[in-house]
Amino acid sequence: MKGDTKSALLGAAFLMATSAIGPGFITQTTVFTQQLLTSFGFVILVSIVLDIAAQLNVWRIIAVTEMRAQDLANSLLPGMGYLLAALIVLGGLVFNIGNVAGAGLGMNVVYPFDADIKHPVIGAGISAALALLIFWIREAGVAMDWFAKILGFIMIGLTLYVAISSHPPVGEAVYRSFVPVTINTTAIVTLVGGTVGGYISFAGAHRLLDAGIKGQQQLPQVNRGSVSAILLASVMRILLFMAALGVVTGGGILNKDNPAASVFQIAAGDIGYKIFGIVLWSAAITSVVGSAYTSVSFLRTLHPMIEKHQRLITSLFILTSISIFVFLQQGAVHLLVVAGALNGLILPVSIALLLIAVLKKRLTGNYKHPVWLSVAGWIVVVIMGIMGARTLLNV
Repeated sequence: MKGDTKSALLGAAFLMATSAIGPGFITQTTVFTQQLLTSFGFVILVSIVLDIAAQLNVWRIIAVTEMRAQDLANSLLPGMGYLLAALIVLGGLVFNIGNVAGAGLGMNVVYPFDADIKHPVIGAGISAALALLIFWIREAGVAMDWFAKILGFIMIGLTLYVAISSHPPVGEAVYRSFVPVTINTTAIVTLVGGTVGGYISFAGAHRLLDAGIKGQQQLPQVNRGSVSAILLASVMRILLFMAALGVVTGGGILNKDNPAASVFQIAAGDIGYKIFGIVLWSAAITSVVGSAYTSVSFLRTLHPMIEKHQRLITSLFILTSISIFVFLQQGAVHLLVVAGALNGLILPVSIALLLIAVLKKRLTGNYKHPVWLSVAGWIVVVIMGIMGARTLLNV
């Protein structure tokens, strides 16, 4: 494999993984660990299997057809691509409000710009400016890849330190990952939706198209990249799980307003709290970049003017996110809940469209999608469709 191709594949994998690892990802993992203890390992294991099934289908079908998801949807049913793009962009924008807020909060933990830590506007503004800078660099794609890779490694390394410091019961966690005391299906759906839901499942696949990695001859590399993306996100999930588990089983009492920060602080003291700020900021800012890139990638091919001015539109996307955060602040919470439910429904709809599209020879030529992969994809569609609908009705 050529060096450029290998770098692009790793960049796409990290872009997808760091897009998934946002503020919500960190909080979800901590809360579910507190509720399920060692049995949360089983939830993580099942979610990894479902995540891989979803990502393999998305990445392979997009690579083979050499078309972005919205173009595939429009080819299958005229107008469907516009609807899919609208859902992705709406969900991505609302989630980006939370990402910007998380970046501001993380920066405020490391260096408190604001007197009131609940409204870290200055830190959010600085973070948004950095995200804008990345997209205006001449080689923006390469810059985005390196940004995701560097911060991804930083997050994993720092969280590993905290996980070791918390002294978790590793043996019991491994055992309960296969023989759980309790099974929580809501937790499984939440994790799958948070890892590959909404725009996240397309972040790496669309990045590969931009890097020129496409076609049947590239499928071995595409397979490797898609699985690597899920494993990277899963490593971070497991480390957070271990860190929280060690603290909770050791008798630590988590702050209900910020349980993840409590884990880091109890496990590693004041240094741990600063590490939490760095990890939170890294998770949030990479999600800002991933959300902006992927959301705009769903608009680029819908009109020539969007393609021509994609940097400007990406900048407007980020500026809109920070503006809404500053305006709403605490009022954005309900929007995030609605967006979470919406993204839970986008996943089954988008995968179903791709699985139908891959059956059309006019779109795939002589390519035959593996039966086992189609079956796995439809299982994800059914499970996430039912649970996503239930979640949306309860919002």
